[in-house]
Parts: sequence; structure tokens; C-alpha cells
Amino acid sequence: MIRSKLFFVLLLSAILAGCGTTSKRGGGYYQDDGPDVNPPKNLQSIPNAQPRIERHAPANMRPYTVMGKQYVPMTGNQPFRQTGTASWYGKKFHGRKTANGEIYDMYAMTAAHPTLPLPSYAKVTRPQTGQSIIVRINDRGPFHGGRIIDLSYVAATKLGLIGPGSGAVIVEAITHDDIRTGAYAQGSPTPVTIQSPATMQPVQDGYQSTSTGKLTTISENSGVPQVYLQFGAFSAQQSANSLVDHLNQKISSVEFREAHVVPTNDLYRVQIGPYNSRTEALDAGRRIEQETGIVSSLAIR
Repeated sequence: MIRSKLFFVLLLSAILAGCGTTSKRGGGYYQDDGPDVNPPKNLQSIPNAQPRIERHAPANMRPYTVMGKQYVPMTGNQPFRQTGTASWYGKKFHGRKTANGEIYDMYAMTAAHPTLPLPSYAKVTRPQTGQSIIVRINDRGPFHGGRIIDLSYVAATKLGLIGPGSGAVIVEAITHDDIRTGAYAQGSPTPVTIQSPATMQPVQDGYQSTSTGKLTTISENSGVPQVYLQFGAFSAQQSANSLVDHLNQKISSVEFREAHVVPTNDLYRVQIGPYNSRTEALDAGRRIEQETGIVSSLAIR
């Protein structure tokens, strides 16, 4: 996405036209966007961006306004954590200038964000899988409600977002202090293997999280197995709570049940339920996926 001063008005109009639709024609999130005809075969092996302290140009730190909304860029040492929807952009913008004057490379681990410093680094985690990547922020956008970050094609590939076009993520700024101490390499949610419903053990005396992050007891059932939707399993409770909050903010129009956290076997599982039958749970899972882009699995307990 180009945000150069000379063509700002013209390019902003084009960008907003793309952001105003969720069409995935061509395979990308933006209309007429998508992967290259012959993308490299080793995308998963492309390493994360390597954080380093870089100078921020004064022009990239000035407040700016888009669609009547003012954005105030952050400083390089300001902690930041955000939960929302990520999308991606590909060949339509490949080779064009980014907001800080660099050339956009869809096969580099970069991203666009409305307020993170240019350039800077961020850790992006997909709560559904617990998988994290590190990207270099070198562009501005997206300016569409509900989306918080635009990933490069390869970054989206590594998070499994190419197919759906968008998905829930957690964005964490990597500050200058994090870079000096190396804390960014240790502070992310640890990826975990999500067990299938058939291998999950029954949960006794489970707990669920409220929007405040506190734990409350889930009432025990009569001993009859019940069906739940599971959206992820994490070794860090904070990651599970973040996904719970994100789901509950998004699903109220399609599902009256709330997501909650069930800690068991050293993991924090994000689940919704119970449902009266497998069919009822699958129907709910489809509605939630359409609303949030997050795919669930069935869990019996």
C-alpha cells in the first residue's frame, strides 16, 4: 500500500475502495489482489524479521488523519498489545513504495499498522493455533473497521491466513528495551498442540474466565458427556483470556453462549458450550467462523 505524499489523495481512494470490500477475488483480502503466478516454494522456511533498533524519521511520527479519524504514531519504546483481525496484501502492491519510502516485498516478513513506529517490529500471534511470527512494520494501514494489521503475503502464509483472507491475531510491539534485552524471543505465547476431541480427557472441576480475566467455577454436569466448541489451547492463561475477550466481542449477534477458559492438563482451553448435540455445535461453529474467521473443533467433556 502506497502512502506517498505526492499521490496521497489518489492512492488513498484506491486503497479505501479495496478496504471497503471483503471480496477475495484472485485469492487475497483486497479485490483483485492475491499471490503471484509462481510463488516461491520455500515460503515456510523464510525466517522471521530480525529486530534491531532503527531510527524513526520525524515525518513518520507525525499525527495524520484518514476518513475523519486521527492516528497518532507511537514511540519506539512504548509497550503495546492489541487484539483484532489481520488481513494481508500481495501482488497488487508488490514493488510499490510503502509509507516510509521502502519498496514493498510480498515475500519479506513485513506488515502495515496505523500507529506503530516506522520502522519497528512486532510479534503477531494467531490465538487459534498459538503460532507467532515477527514482522517489521514499514507501512501504514489498514484503515478499515475491525482490521488492525495488514500482513505481507509470506507473513500471512506462515500464520495460515492466505486461505481465509483474514483472521484473529494478537499484535505485540517489540520495544527498544525488548530488543536490547532479547525479551521478545522469550515473551510470546508458546505454541501448543491442540488435542482432537477423541483424545481429550474429561475435565473435572473446570473453570472459565470472565471478561475481567478472573476465574469462576463451571458447574459440574450430571455425568453425561456434553459437546463444546474448542477454539484453541494455550500454555499461557493471558493468551487464552485474550481470545475469549475477542470472541465474546464478536459473536453476540450469532451465538448467545459465551466463550470461556477451561484449564486442564497444564493448558488453558478456549471453549463455547455446552450444546445439546453434535449437530447443534457444528451449526454454531459455522456461524462463529463466518463472523470471526476462527475455525473450531469439537470437544467432549
